[in-house]
Amino acid sequence: MGLLKEFKEFAVKGNVVDMAIGVVIGGAFGKIVTSLVSDIIMPLISAATGGLTFTDWKWVIREAVMNGEEVVKPELALTWGNFIQVIFDFIIIAFCIFLVVKGMNKMKKKEEPAPEPAPAEPSEDVKLLTEIRDLLKKD
Repeated sequence: MGLLKEFKEFAVKGNVVDMAIGVVIGGAFGKIVTSLVSDIIMPLISAATGGLTFTDWKWVIREAVMNGEEVVKPELALTWGNFIQVIFDFIIIAFCIFLVVKGMNKMKKKEEPAPEPAPAEPSEDVKLLTEIRDLLKKD
């Protein structure tokens, strides 16, 4: 029973729930940025490079062996262009996450309350009365 109770306490802690929410939102954010890259940015780059996409770049080690329309042995290739595409996606996703975190940090700074001002200096009358009180205590 102790293990089950420990697990329940762990699972309901705020940090675990916050982390789970972050993972779900991060997954959705990743899909958005992937769509931005593949549906908007890469077509623009493809148009600028004359229709060539990174994923077309590969080094064929062995051509496919065909028997008519049937593939006997599939092509064996290093698709290094796809690797470049994934790196490009990562850089854009990392930059977008950087912008989001930077924005959230900026919002947090605005939310922090201003430090309380130092208490005002007592007036001359209060200072004088304090001195008199202290002198009377000495006697």
